[in-house]
Amino acid sequence: MNAPVPPSLPAQAASLTRGMAAPVPVLRAEASQARLWRLVALVPAVLFLLTVLSPPLNHDVAAVLNFSQRWLAGQRLYSELIDVNPPLIFIFNLPAAWLATVTPLDGPRALLLLLLLLCGLVWWLSARLRAGMVEGPVEAAVLVALVPLALVLPGYDFGQREVLMGTVAIPYALLASRRMQGAGTERWLMLGVAVLAALGFALKPHFLAVPLLVEAAVMLRRGWRGIWVTLGDPVPWTMAAVWVLYLASIPLLFPDFFGHVVPLVWDYYVDLGGLSAWGVLLTPNMAGAGLLLGLVSVLCFVRRFGPLVLALWAATAGAFVSAAVQHKGWTYHVAPVFMLAGLTAGLIAARWLDGVLPPRRARLSAGPLAAVMAAVLMLGMVRGGEAPFREIGYESDKGGRLTAWLREHAWNERLLILTPDIWPIYPALNYSNSQSTLRFMNLWLLQGVNQRCPENGERYREPWEMSRAEFFVYRTVAEDFASAPPSAVLVTRHVGIPWCGKEFDFIEYFGRHPLFAEAFRSYHQQGEIEGYKLYVRED
Repeated sequence: MNAPVPPSLPAQAASLTRGMAAPVPVLRAEASQARLWRLVALVPAVLFLLTVLSPPLNHDVAAVLNFSQRWLAGQRLYSELIDVNPPLIFIFNLPAAWLATVTPLDGPRALLLLLLLLCGLVWWLSARLRAGMVEGPVEAAVLVALVPLALVLPGYDFGQREVLMGTVAIPYALLASRRMQGAGTERWLMLGVAVLAALGFALKPHFLAVPLLVEAAVMLRRGWRGIWVTLGDPVPWTMAAVWVLYLASIPLLFPDFFGHVVPLVWDYYVDLGGLSAWGVLLTPNMAGAGLLLGLVSVLCFVRRFGPLVLALWAATAGAFVSAAVQHKGWTYHVAPVFMLAGLTAGLIAARWLDGVLPPRRARLSAGPLAAVMAAVLMLGMVRGGEAPFREIGYESDKGGRLTAWLREHAWNERLLILTPDIWPIYPALNYSNSQSTLRFMNLWLLQGVNQRCPENGERYREPWEMSRAEFFVYRTVAEDFASAPPSAVLVTRHVGIPWCGKEFDFIEYFGRHPLFAEAFRSYHQQGEIEGYKLYVRED
């Protein structure tokens, strides 16, 4: 005999149906709220984006762009254009230089456009690499907010070589975390990220500390049982192949780099304005970066937070080593440390919150928590003298005033620049569409060879007493000036060379050369601003 159906069952079914239908508006409200908080969490990234789009362009970035434009115009790199940077950064700037010749965009705007496209590519690659990975709700929200923020976080230093390295290190670290977990990755995505990262790390030899530590972390995570997987992993081999090809191409395509430039760098540039190993660690920038790295390191060692945290921590440590060995401690040297450490710290906090909060609470709180972390990271990078204060006060500071002056008196003209400065000469030259005729970006080499007073007791060495490097500068400046006189000469009073009986004067120094002296007679002083004197050629 069949068992009777309990009379309450239909009522229970109806009640269950009502219970399933009731949360739909609630879920819609939660989804709408999550989208709103996602937009709020992106506000810091938008604010820093507006900062990097505002003038001034970073001085070193502007100088490299200027050299690439001159290279594209026909001057030979490392013979007519002499700089300490290996050729890759000038190659990277060639598309922007070309774009400025075929579109209404000037060089700085063309470069910013391409840099933002690179950031967009890295953001997209990062999203693809996160696909299929297990993430808590807070972690997912934090990564959505902090990855784009990290890309523009350097502010004024946006576009620097270190910043480019830190940018490509983000998808590289995400790929490393997938490799640690044995997660399958599309071959095009894996090789594309590996090539992009290899090119970024090849910009400076110091940057190789990053992949060295990250690959060590991958091997450590895999353990001895994964050694055969490591040997068969195409990522490190692909990166090594890129580096070997690049290194082999330099003497073939740019023979003067190793033959002429590297000896000058080794003899005069490496120690110019450099600090001791301990001294650089005590600079405010390096001390702040070291403190942040130390905090992240302690958290990593106290508790394991997963492969992605390990990969980002290794990249951060490599970036810190790269900054330390350059012995300068400048803001752009530590920029990738703040980019990667900020992202790592946010990820650690997110994973901890995902572990301690109830699932529903974590889901509802993910957006607000991501917004708070993004705001904290943004405020941590707003410090005196840097973004956004440089941009806000640009029109009234030295760089803005010099730019306006050159636009008025030397727009689209050729200038001989006699100064050891990069800032504010660049980007003033870029914004005034002016072109330097000097073979160097500045007179750093002349500054380097004159750190000691001449042994003859005079203010300047005689030509036969000069080193080969000093005589090269002395001769080429005079010969180039005389053979194709520019429209104007811009010279600084502040030379950065030790006092030896009297101040070093660039006009007086080069005026001892008969070719320079004869050509300079056609110039008269137009004016002076911020310690820079402008001499204009008489028609």
